[in-house]
Amino acid sequence: MQMTPLGRTGLMVSELCLGSMTWGTQNTESEGHAQIDRALSAGINFIDVAEMYPVNPLSAETQGRTEEIIGTWFARTGRREDVILATKHSGKGYKHVRSGAPITAQSIPEAIEGSLKRLQTDHIDLYQFHWPNRGSYMFRQNWRFDPSAQDREETRAHMEETLDALSAEVTRGTIRHFGLSNESAWGTSEWLRIAKIRGGPRVASIQNEYSLLCRLYDTDLAELSVNEDVGLLSFSPLAAGLLTGKYQNGAVPEGSRMAINGDLGGRKSERAFAATQAYLDLAAEYGIDPVHMALAWCRTRPFMASAIFGATTMDQLDRALGSVAVTLDEDLLRAIDHTHKAHPMPY
Repeated sequence: MQMTPLGRTGLMVSELCLGSMTWGTQNTESEGHAQIDRALSAGINFIDVAEMYPVNPLSAETQGRTEEIIGTWFARTGRREDVILATKHSGKGYKHVRSGAPITAQSIPEAIEGSLKRLQTDHIDLYQFHWPNRGSYMFRQNWRFDPSAQDREETRAHMEETLDALSAEVTRGTIRHFGLSNESAWGTSEWLRIAKIRGGPRVASIQNEYSLLCRLYDTDLAELSVNEDVGLLSFSPLAAGLLTGKYQNGAVPEGSRMAINGDLGGRKSERAFAATQAYLDLAAEYGIDPVHMALAWCRTRPFMASAIFGATTMDQLDRALGSVAVTLDEDLLRAIDHTHKAHPMPY
């Protein structure tokens, strides 16, 4: 398992990060614990969660349960120091957390205390804002993204006050580093600029969707990442399971994400199936597991800090872990580029 820098924090994180968002709905507590045990034994040192998890489905009744499952693992094993732990503060509009209130200086201590209690720890290594108060072009909003209603000075004032609140938490020892999620190049550059002026915690990472099927990150954000040492934590590197091939030809496996939420959060489309088939065919041509190809390709990207993957079975987990032994040759990388040009952004 290769290790990569997490921004300028001095932390080294595993090239794969264990996602946890199904623990508490699709997975039981014991299954979540078993996944952590297996992942750490394979060299993973990085786990990502959020206060709003689990998903599939989201509900008020289960909100926070995933953090609780990680907390009981810490309590059972005493292995808190073996894990770089990331969690997230929910943003504006998610009704099951603080009735959909936005991120504010006042909400930060409350949210952190809630996460610490559920996680049974005294600190969070990477504390992330799940999405911006002003909205985001992520989650398939890029097709009609219109920032013209944003209030620039209100956004900057929000950044200033929340950075001050985060600084207080760093001083208190409850969080160590700060990251963003579902952010833009402009937003990230403003967080960096204001932190430099005010002395607040510097953005270490951006957690945005990124996969062979979703490459919004490849231009402006890629340049920002490389020049400012802000690494990408890619979520859905298997495109919500599409790139495994399990949904091809109308298949909907029982208990799968598509069986639960239908359209994979807006990713399900004929173009997505066509693009997936092209990558499946490419993997077959080169004699490589398509899951290994998708995850190993993430490792080749110059801005990648870690790829966050999730599993609902141990077989899926082991299959993903197998990608670390795979290196893609230049011919295959060129073929992936050609496939991307033929099937750009299918959702």
